[in-house]
Amino acid sequence: MIDELRATRKRLDDQARDARVARDDLDLAQRKADNDVEAVKTRRRRDQERMDSGAVSNPKDLARMQQELASLERRISVLEDEEIEVMEQLEAAQSAVADLEAQLADVDAKLAVAEEERSAEVAKIDEELAGVEAERGPAAEGMPADLMTLYDRLREQKGGIGAAELRARQCGGCRLTLDPAEIARIRSLPSDEVVRCEECSRILVRTSESGL
Repeated sequence: MIDELRATRKRLDDQARDARVARDDLDLAQRKADNDVEAVKTRRRRDQERMDSGAVSNPKDLARMQQELASLERRISVLEDEEIEVMEQLEAAQSAVADLEAQLADVDAKLAVAEEERSAEVAKIDEELAGVEAERGPAAEGMPADLMTLYDRLREQKGGIGAAELRARQCGGCRLTLDPAEIARIRSLPSDEVVRCEECSRILVRTSESGL
């Protein structure tokens, strides 16, 4: 579950990063559009003030300025349309970023809970292992050194399980059911002879429930 949550978080984080870049680009585009509109409006206002002040009296100049004012009005209309389009795109980009960040926060919360639960489980296992290790010392007293060496080597190789109970003719390590010939062979061996599983090589512990 933790691996899945981490994979989900990475995917969302990548998407959020791309969404922030798109949002920031649109923010710059909006500011540029605002500045462009304001610049044209400033020019139109200046020209209008010159005409209203009577500073321009030549009919040709007045006609030319009126044409320029009309052109500026059209330019402002185009720029304002572009400005509105960019604003709408920016609003959508901001919404996308907010949504992805909310998803990230949710995944982070779930990940924190999962990691906390795992830590608690690991601590529990460590405590149990410490208890088993404490019990192992007295239990191993008197065992032949070569047998303990073999057991430790197998435990390291087999994921912590060097010996397994033989129950109902089945190895408790690999779950292999021994064939009748192997059962007969084990039955004929002395009780103190070390028996190993043919499949996984673990030491087989014989009991009254082994089915021998």
